[in-house]
Amino acid sequence: MWMDVLQKLAVLTGAAKYDVACTSSGVDRTAAAGGIGSSVACGICHSFAADGRCITLLKVLLTNVCIYDCQYCVNRRSNDSPRAAFTPRELAELTISFYRRNYIEGLFLSSGVIRNPNYTCEQILTVLRILRQEYRFAGYIHAKVIPGSDRELIDRIGALADRVSVNIELPSQRSLQLLAPDKSKQAILTPMEYIHTRIAEAAADRGKYRHPPAFAPAGQSTQMIIGATPDTDLQILNLTQSLYQKYGLKRVFFSAYMPVAENSLLPALGTKPPLLREHRLYQADWLLRFYGFTARELLDERHPSFNPYVDPKCNWALNHMELFPIEVNRAPYAALLRVPGIGVTGAKRIMTARRTATLGPDSLKKLGVVLKRAQYFITCAGKSAVVPTTSREAVLKGLLSEKEWRLYTGDFPGQSGAEQLSLFAAPAWTEETVKCLTGQI
Repeated sequence: MWMDVLQKLAVLTGAAKYDVACTSSGVDRTAAAGGIGSSVACGICHSFAADGRCITLLKVLLTNVCIYDCQYCVNRRSNDSPRAAFTPRELAELTISFYRRNYIEGLFLSSGVIRNPNYTCEQILTVLRILRQEYRFAGYIHAKVIPGSDRELIDRIGALADRVSVNIELPSQRSLQLLAPDKSKQAILTPMEYIHTRIAEAAADRGKYRHPPAFAPAGQSTQMIIGATPDTDLQILNLTQSLYQKYGLKRVFFSAYMPVAENSLLPALGTKPPLLREHRLYQADWLLRFYGFTARELLDERHPSFNPYVDPKCNWALNHMELFPIEVNRAPYAALLRVPGIGVTGAKRIMTARRTATLGPDSLKKLGVVLKRAQYFITCAGKSAVVPTTSREAVLKGLLSEKEWRLYTGDFPGQSGAEQLSLFAAPAWTEETVKCLTGQI
């Protein structure tokens, strides 16, 4: 069936909504004389999809036609859904048209795999070339690289895009084998490693040459789907930490799985996405990147999943009450970062302010410290705002609202804590599936 451009847009923006790796921060660029568009490091403000949703970028697929049959994907080849495809020029002209109307400030471009990875990357590259070279568009562009594509194509895409990404999709090779047999973890990690090398080479060139060629100046990112497989939070966080350390990723994005297919290997249709679990993983990701925590500090084999009632930092502190309270007027910066309620900015402000004054509770409030949480873990000039205690349960009760505490203890009319948590728990897996994913068969 023939579709006009707006009909294609409706289909392909809808198909792109499951990909969350579309941050636009991290790069500054102003158009040269005669060019249009700009990009700033603080990020792009808004964009509009065909259904009117406000999004940061024009987030769209080049096509939702795909040769792969990944069971968790709405665009898999066996799914009976409307298909559409832009030509590279259609999409480039649509982007410029939206930019000129002030709808968008940049583009997030991904695609289903057409014919083969190289052909798909060539189509994406053509869109980028038209925007950058013909229209001289200097706005932000995030482009997806298809695993299995040639390095020459990755080089050319990286030279034109601000950020590139390769989606790892599922946390383990066994999960991929079961749900996405056309993909492998190694095929995903190989281009990721090459992109990391090229970004490092471009950074080194900036110190040697006056105008070196750029390569993905905003870095690379990836996405993991959460809740489609029985992988634990510990497995996911260990992989996340490894990706940051080995490949220098700017971000690892987590996407709560939304059931889109009836399959015995997947959560049943109608199962609610594990949004709270996704939120806890993002909080833990922040601790890895900015607070000096490691995955093994936050979780272990005895506790492989996050506490749904408190954030990961509070949960860590509750499990290490022997380290608290600390004195805010003397504690080192690294110790301040470990206190719930004290963020990076707050810790820096404390380090500066205490040079000239002794800090008390009121001073900490002015510095941005959340005393509701921090008061259980600190002293100010030797004094505590609460009765000092090393009891984990007592502190947890103080941190939770009355309703949350009653849910935690199971004392809630009509439901217990276990029933409440079932909204966010892992789906009921068949014994055969669990054995396969855990390596028992």
